Amino acid sequence: MNLDPGLDAFIREMPKAELHVHLEGSIRPRTLLQLAKRHRVSLPADTIEGLREWFRFRDFEHFVEIYLTCSQSLRDPEDFQLVAREFLAEQAAQNIRYSEVHFTVATHIRNGANGAEVAAALSETLQEEEQRLGVTARWIPDIVRDVTWEWADRTLEWALDGRGQGVVALGLSGFEASSDEPFREHFHVARQEGLHRVAHAGEHEGPESVRSALEICQPERIGHGIRSVEDVELMDELVERQIPLEICPTSNVRLGAVADLESHPIDRIRSAGVPVTLNSDDPPLFETTLTEEFRRVSETFGLGAQDLAALSWAALQHAFVSGDERRELEVQFRRQFRDLGEKHLGDATILEKQLGQKESG
Repeated sequence: MNLDPGLDAFIREMPKAELHVHLEGSIRPRTLLQLAKRHRVSLPADTIEGLREWFRFRDFEHFVEIYLTCSQSLRDPEDFQLVAREFLAEQAAQNIRYSEVHFTVATHIRNGANGAEVAAALSETLQEEEQRLGVTARWIPDIVRDVTWEWADRTLEWALDGRGQGVVALGLSGFEASSDEPFREHFHVARQEGLHRVAHAGEHEGPESVRSALEICQPERIGHGIRSVEDVELMDELVERQIPLEICPTSNVRLGAVADLESHPIDRIRSAGVPVTLNSDDPPLFETTLTEEFRRVSETFGLGAQDLAALSWAALQHAFVSGDERRELEVQFRRQFRDLGEKHLGDATILEKQLGQKESG
């Protein structure tokens, strides 16, 4: 199925928000080669084409192995600034007005980086690039399930110290088969201290991993969560509590969580009434972008402009942003959807129709 040119242009230019994307997984291949050479990190390839071949993941374990190797290339504050600057430029090019970015800070501290210097460097870059590019990003430092308490403690400490430097939430990632229980207190403290909470679950492990995350971490969103469809009662709970799933279709295919995009349960999840946001996860590693994710779900599931506008609006509504900042973003989204709908599809009311249907329903 080929998209109508008007719809394709609408997807490319429409305002977007992204809630599940990893900074380390957003390193451009050319930049990875540059940083690896600078820090004498051995990669199995020294060309962009070779890296793309390396990024053909056998399974999640292979992906983690590559992800950790890439992370070794980030050492100095200037490295993180370079990657953050390029990430924000890419988000701006896609009209992604707001992003919440996962970041496994403990991995970098273990590799010798100074956590305070990294925080200051990232904060400085956010302020400079947000002013220059007109897009916003916030950080979600992740506790990795298969680390010791010491590194979970360091992640929580970094998150709490960074509340004034762009940190909005504490996350949980890593192998879903590992227990969430060791981190119960970390998420309890985060909640007490006013940090939001998110958790990866239900991608490679079944609905039980989502139930565990919900009970132990008290997350406000679930990263991936696609295997929730295997449990009717869990789906009902997600609908009742209106807990969003941050769905990353291409990532799920590339890591073997689903056989192909046609088999992906995103349409069933949406139809059941579970809140859904669309995300790219680790875009260069999976050869995708958020814009491309919108194109792919539109082509595969026949989603039209109203459906796509609803997904974009849902991401903004479930973002950890409030007050004047939220109101300004909502004004921007409404105005741009009106203008782009009229320009490309001859309909300035695409978003408003969708919002009206939601309110009447």
